[in-house]
Amino acid sequence: MCSTGRGSGLLIWLKAFLLIAASISFALGITLPLMRFESFYVFSTDASLIEVVASLWDGGDGVLAVLVALVSIVFPLAKILLVAAEEIADSHLAQSHSLARLLPVLSKWSMMDVLLVAIVIFATKTSGLAQAFTQPGLWFYAGSSLAVVALSAIGRAGGIQKT
Repeated sequence: MCSTGRGSGLLIWLKAFLLIAASISFALGITLPLMRFESFYVFSTDASLIEVVASLWDGGDGVLAVLVALVSIVFPLAKILLVAAEEIADSHLAQSHSLARLLPVLSKWSMMDVLLVAIVIFATKTSGLAQAFTQPGLWFYAGSSLAVVALSAIGRAGGIQKT
């Protein structure tokens, strides 16, 4: 019985760590540069996710800027907040709450940006016109997505054991 209490305490600390790590990684992931492009070893460009959205908006691509902001910033932030609310709330309340139904929908979008950046880097490297390099923002963004997935999976497993 003591081991069950200890395991439960460790699980709470693991969930807290994953939630904090996901939040910090998300903040760093959207503010640090995602990738750097170098052409002819003279010109280089790097930008964070927020800078990309601002550049699209300033360039007159408002619809695309809003779409990128929704999928890249708002949806992942909402997912972090929903997972946190789910962990804080009572398990029966969290499962019946209408916002908890959004979590599976948001989960489908969680790694899309990382995949798109990887495709852009691959396409740039294979074109021969420029070199593309990943930057810390991409790794923090991916880490945030993975931490939220792990936290969500641990929460579901904990909910199954409780019932």
